[in-house]
This record gives sequence, structure tokens and C-alpha cells, in this order.
Amino acid sequence: MLDRFFPRGLSKDLLAGLIFVGFGLAFGNASFNYDIGTAFRMGPGYFPLVLSGIIMLLGVIILVQSFFAEPDETPIGGVPWLALLLIIGALVFFGVTVRGLGLVPSLFITSFMSASASRQTGLLGAFVIAAFLTVVSVLIFIWGLGLPLRMFGPWVNF
Repeated sequence: MLDRFFPRGLSKDLLAGLIFVGFGLAFGNASFNYDIGTAFRMGPGYFPLVLSGIIMLLGVIILVQSFFAEPDETPIGGVPWLALLLIIGALVFFGVTVRGLGLVPSLFITSFMSASASRQTGLLGAFVIAAFLTVVSVLIFIWGLGLPLRMFGPWVNF
């Protein structure tokens, strides 16, 4: 059935373009829940709408390009379910725990989980990545920008 719509098969570029367009449509739709404003008086929905337009444009370019490119020689392969679960779990973990644990522990664990999702990163590499991202984030957001974020929350006894 798919051969009728995609005679050259499902390529990586075709799937990537469809994913970009899908994300662009989702974010564009969500931006309409906020005031868009104008180019001179931008509302909170203006930037997400513009960004979704750019993402959709890139998706369409990738889609069109996929129809003119040579067929992929390498298969798409299976879905890395563990990596997908680790990344989604890390995002959910951060959202649930950042107020209770504070920025440092939540960001470290989130970064560690996300870095562990890669097959090329071992436990030591994930630890180094998590430590580096946590230190840089504290330097930028808390000390550099002075954002009122708690380094350690009420769940942590310090």
C-alpha cells in the first residue's frame, strides 16, 4: 500500500521531513493558545509561531529533497526503545523534581539519563557530560543571569 504513495520506499529524509512538519504543526497549533501580537508588539505566542513556521519550512525542504535524492542504501533500522524511554523519562523527571530537588540534582540526573541514552556513551562519559552541563548551567543561569533558581530544593537536606 505504501508503495503506491512512495514508489522509492520510505527514506530517512522522507521520515525526517514528516517529523519536522509534524512538530511544526503541533507547536504552531499550540501557539494559537497565546496572544500572537504583531511584529512590533510581540505576544507570548509570536515566537513559537514563527519558530514553528521555520521548522515546517525546513521539513518541507527535506521532504521535497527526499523525492529527488538517490534511494538510501542503508536500512532505517529498529527503534531504540531504551534510548527513547530514557530521554522522555529524563524530561518528565526534570519537570517533576526541579522544584523539590533543586536545579543541581535534577539537572545532573536528567543530563545523566539523557547521555546514557547514547550507545556511544559509557557510564563514565555520561557522568562527565552530566557534571559539565550542570556546572555550566549553574554558572550561566544562576550566577551569570541571576535567575532566582534554587540550587538545592526542600527535598535535599543541605
